[in-house]
Amino acid sequence: MTSAIRNIAVGLLIRDGWAMAEEHAVIPGHHRFVRAIGGGIEFGERAEQALRREFREELGVELTTTELLAVTENLYEIAGVPGHEIVHVFAVRCPELEQLPVTATLPVLDNDSVARWYRLSELAESNPPFYPDGVTALAMRMQTREG
Repeated sequence: MTSAIRNIAVGLLIRDGWAMAEEHAVIPGHHRFVRAIGGGIEFGERAEQALRREFREELGVELTTTELLAVTENLYEIAGVPGHEIVHVFAVRCPELEQLPVTATLPVLDNDSVARWYRLSELAESNPPFYPDGVTALAMRMQTREG
């Protein structure tokens, strides 16, 4: 168990009522969930740099634009282990991902999860739950702005 607060950067890629997210492998003792794509910010790295690096490492793609939407705090528990994150949430654009059909599934290159499109309406109903806390509301706001 760690008592450190983790700083992360995640990107919300929204298209026509769909959000690209990472579905994690089932963890014993925890429910199925999806997460905004991204990861840890390394020492000396800015949040936007970390976000761009994570998309390269996880999906092998380059982001064309990023816009900081919010900085949120995420307190959670997975299989009895508590976690605490400070989350930099960005709106992102990536033509390579945006052109994929909503039925596409991409392997995440640095772990055993997959990325795919999820209907925002389903994520808003927590089916499946979308983490970190607060990203569903931000994604819905983005969709309203684009629609």
